[in-house]
Amino acid sequence: MAFLQGIRRPKAIRGTRSRGIALHVSLILGVLLSAFPFYWAVIMSTHTSSEIFSYPPKLLPGSHFLENVRSLFDNIDFFGSMFNSVLVAGSVTFLVLFFDSLAAFVFAKFHFPGKNVLFALLMVIFMVPAQLAAIPQFVIMAKLGWIGSMTALIVPAAANAFGIFWMRQYMKSAIHDELLDASRIDGASFLRQYWHVALPVVRPGLAFLGIFTFMGQWNDYAWPLIALTNPNNVTLQVALSQLNGTHGTTDYGMVMTGALLALVPLLIVFAVGAKQIIGDLGKGAIR
Repeated sequence: MAFLQGIRRPKAIRGTRSRGIALHVSLILGVLLSAFPFYWAVIMSTHTSSEIFSYPPKLLPGSHFLENVRSLFDNIDFFGSMFNSVLVAGSVTFLVLFFDSLAAFVFAKFHFPGKNVLFALLMVIFMVPAQLAAIPQFVIMAKLGWIGSMTALIVPAAANAFGIFWMRQYMKSAIHDELLDASRIDGASFLRQYWHVALPVVRPGLAFLGIFTFMGQWNDYAWPLIALTNPNNVTLQVALSQLNGTHGTTDYGMVMTGALLALVPLLIVFAVGAKQIIGDLGKGAIR
């Protein structure tokens, strides 16, 4: 019996090792496939349009990146448009994190009349496509005199149903009722409970919501195109769309250079937010 067990163990070890190797190879292939579009964007930003459409395709960097950058800066106000995007995305992210987490805290940990009805209404709003609200939203912004200003982009997006739903679900399990009971015994007000008890516990959830919101606002194209009537005062995504010329005249090297540079703030925000998520989860595991 001991002899048979000794034979089976090496086989089991070899089987486990083979599965581990297969898993790592699959993960590496998945990473390479996911990274290829970014690599291809880098390659195209270093070539001219004629080189981009040449056959066989060029898979190594070219020598026209600085030329494409100069052409980009000559055709649009890149840094001005980037500042507008940073202003809008940063302001909306800050407001969403505050208002959505505050509303979610109430829904998750407090009882009041009509709570379930309000949450059901919130879910209905969550399921309505944003495009359906474009016309009434434009009418409201026009009556307020905000069309053409950044206020028309920031205020309507200051809170959203997804953020409230996400933070409510996160807070229900992350914040223990005993912590709130202890804070009430110590005389903490509602805002002190929110600020000193709830927020430190749900920082990973806030980091995810911040990344999600910033990326959504940064990449938004339709509403800024409608609301910002001055073509010289637009966000970066709208400015990049102005690089498309008539059929056959678009400088795709310049366009890809603009798209590549527009990714830099997103990469920074994602790196900072992901570090916050991983760090807080690691602290929680240690505790």
